[in-house]
Amino acid sequence: MTCAACVNSVEGILRNLPGVKRAVVALATSLGEVEYDPTVISKDDIVNAIEDAGFEASFVQSSEQDKIILGVAGVFNELDIQLLEGILSSLKGVRKFRFERTSGELEVLFDPEVVSSRSLVDGIEGGGNGKFKLHVMNPYARMTTKDVEETSNMFQLFTSSLLLSIPVFLIRVVCPHIPLLDAFLHWRCGPFSMGDWLKWALVSVVQFVVGKRFYIAAGRALRNGSTNMDVLVALGTSASYFYSVGALLYGAVTGFWSPTYFETSAMLITFVLLGKYLECVAKGKTSDAIKKLVELAPATALLVVKDKGGNIIEEREIDALLIQPGDTLKVLPGAKLPADGVVVWGSSYVNESMVTGESAPVLKEVDLPVIGGTINLHGALHIKATKIGSEAVLSQIISLVETAQLSKAPIQKFANFVASIFVPTVVTLALLTLLGWYVSGVVGAYPEQWLPENGNYFVFALMFSISVVVIACPCALGLATPTAVMVATGVGANNGVLIKGGDALERAQKVKYVIFDKTGTLTQGKAKVTTAKVFSGMDRGEFLTLVASAEASSEHPLAKAIVEYARHFHFFDENSLSEDAQNSSKGSLIFSWLLDVAEFSAVPGRGIQCFIDGKRLLVGNRKLLMESGVNIPTHVENFVVDLEESARTCILAAYDDNVIGVLGVADPLKREAAVVVEGLGKMGVRPVMVTGDNWRTAQAVAREVGIQDVRAEVMPAGKADVVRLFQKDGSVVAVVGDGINDSPALAAADVGMAIGAGTDIAIEAADYVLMRNNLEDVITAIDLSRKTFSRIRWNYVFAMGYNAIAIPIAAGVFFPSLGIKLPPWAAGACMALSSVSVVCSSLLLRRYKKPRLTTILEITVE
Repeated sequence: MTCAACVNSVEGILRNLPGVKRAVVALATSLGEVEYDPTVISKDDIVNAIEDAGFEASFVQSSEQDKIILGVAGVFNELDIQLLEGILSSLKGVRKFRFERTSGELEVLFDPEVVSSRSLVDGIEGGGNGKFKLHVMNPYARMTTKDVEETSNMFQLFTSSLLLSIPVFLIRVVCPHIPLLDAFLHWRCGPFSMGDWLKWALVSVVQFVVGKRFYIAAGRALRNGSTNMDVLVALGTSASYFYSVGALLYGAVTGFWSPTYFETSAMLITFVLLGKYLECVAKGKTSDAIKKLVELAPATALLVVKDKGGNIIEEREIDALLIQPGDTLKVLPGAKLPADGVVVWGSSYVNESMVTGESAPVLKEVDLPVIGGTINLHGALHIKATKIGSEAVLSQIISLVETAQLSKAPIQKFANFVASIFVPTVVTLALLTLLGWYVSGVVGAYPEQWLPENGNYFVFALMFSISVVVIACPCALGLATPTAVMVATGVGANNGVLIKGGDALERAQKVKYVIFDKTGTLTQGKAKVTTAKVFSGMDRGEFLTLVASAEASSEHPLAKAIVEYARHFHFFDENSLSEDAQNSSKGSLIFSWLLDVAEFSAVPGRGIQCFIDGKRLLVGNRKLLMESGVNIPTHVENFVVDLEESARTCILAAYDDNVIGVLGVADPLKREAAVVVEGLGKMGVRPVMVTGDNWRTAQAVAREVGIQDVRAEVMPAGKADVVRLFQKDGSVVAVVGDGINDSPALAAADVGMAIGAGTDIAIEAADYVLMRNNLEDVITAIDLSRKTFSRIRWNYVFAMGYNAIAIPIAAGVFFPSLGIKLPPWAAGACMALSSVSVVCSSLLLRRYKKPRLTTILEITVE
């Protein structure tokens, strides 16, 4: 594929196939994603349909769990192949297999319920008595190999064309000044001179052997009813070549020798191939992010084999792609963790910066989770694998980045529209140029002195026309958006900001409002009870036992804080318990002191209610008590107001319809919250806080962070309504939440940002996933989007400006007044470099650095 028109063709072909539900094709990566019904159409049918249209296609990977592609070493002859096939035929669970001798790849279709991928590999290696060595082919590594092959192929074509074009150029420019060579080239051999024979022979090889790809690509485009850059190249070079052949034959018949322009078509093809080669190299660099992510995963893992008693029998090295859930793996100091899992033995610090962007090493002990691809720094660890394959964090990050690179930003529609009309428009302009200069010459509108030596009006007009055809470049337009989006998504992933697509990038750069959830987003999400006041005759311990008994059944973060506080009160503030009892409090004693609860129910946005000893217990906010008919005494109300004004969340408890006490819960703010809020204001973005908490607490927190606009006492479902309220005037609204109770708001927002996702990155509702629990990444996300779209706009300005200036120059508009004339070979060089320069412009985004808050806030650090 060379430009947006090719992408439109391939997508059209795929969408018209029976059984295909969805098809997306990306120009920058040369990848397509197809969702289809395997009962209606097969993978081979899809590949064949693309190839029938004249494009090259090959299957890369699928979501199937019953297929494995293995690289096989040790196959040297036909007997080895027969042995391998015999082993596979005897293995249980193998449905189908195919061995590709040239590449050494073995494709096996198996029943995962009968045989696992590891048992399959062990079975083949064991059956061959060690003759065969197998490794799982990584789909990403196969894709990289194909990219390298394409770049290598393009370089070979370019060098071949260059080596054949140099003699043609020398015959035309240098040899006439060397008497001996000039005499040889003017020596007549049959109807033509030796120089004409040589040029014709060399250029014919360039035109039809090296340049064959342009004719094939142009033919398939026209067959599909579309046009692309190949049509322009084929048209321009053919016009120059066939005119030169015609001039030679005409001279042989009539004796009137017109100048030939063989070197024009040879140089054109050489320059276009140089441009294509440079473009392949540059496009390869745009996908460096995925390559780096793939390289994070180690190739092998140390499997710890245990007997039934749990004793270690052996340690053996296995392919990391053969790890199964439940495997115990040994990770040595300095080694990469081969899979997501849980530590079962040992402790160590792990560097997770490459996955989460968090620079400080994280302590990992027994029962703590670990992420595959991160680096174990000091001690040895034994981990139990929990998530493998597509479920692993690293795979999900790669999948998110890939999906983002396949998605199209709305601005791309403009390029697609221009691509659809570009080539017909250019061909029309070229014909008008030909007619204009030819007719003007015939009627004497310009002097004959302008014509080349031995030339005529037709040749003079034809050279301008060819220049117009070859200088026009639709590729630069087609690459302007996808290359920038590719680089931006890669840069984002390296900084712990995962972007789900070009459309999300485009919306984020226009953000006017950022709505923050309070708990867990602006605050640390580590609620602690700071005050416990009893307003009845019962003692403090009895009050805490009642409230904790009710809250123990709730999943709310505040409920957990209350239970923890009550447990701490019972087991750490009481001296009657021995040290052993204190240590075992996490175990059997943790619930032994709680009372039996009946008819428990949670009231969203209010609190909870239940029955203890036949009496109703209410634990929650004012609304819960008032709606349940419980009167709040004035002295209790005054106490609550004082707490709320000091940024505490108040929880009231009523037992048997009487208020028995109040708990004050504090959730400390994140240290960067106030600075980030101020930074957003400086960037022209208005921060808003929406919370389910009461007005006084919300306003106290907002005052601390510097947010003016506050919406309090909003139910989870009501947060989406607040988002729509801000969207009414067409403003772009971003929501930052922790992705749990904020899903409705994240989905309703123009840009949803799930923060602090850590390992749980597959958050469907969000457009951006901020891996670290740090608000500074909100600024990074918006800033990266703005920088990316600024770059895309510059790419479009260059691509459009290039064509707008280059076509009139090539058409000779400035020749009469300024004498500027662009020969076709120079026009070809300009066209080749235009698309390369757009890709290189996008690559400048790789130098992106996170904005420093000191810079945004204009703080001078001495």
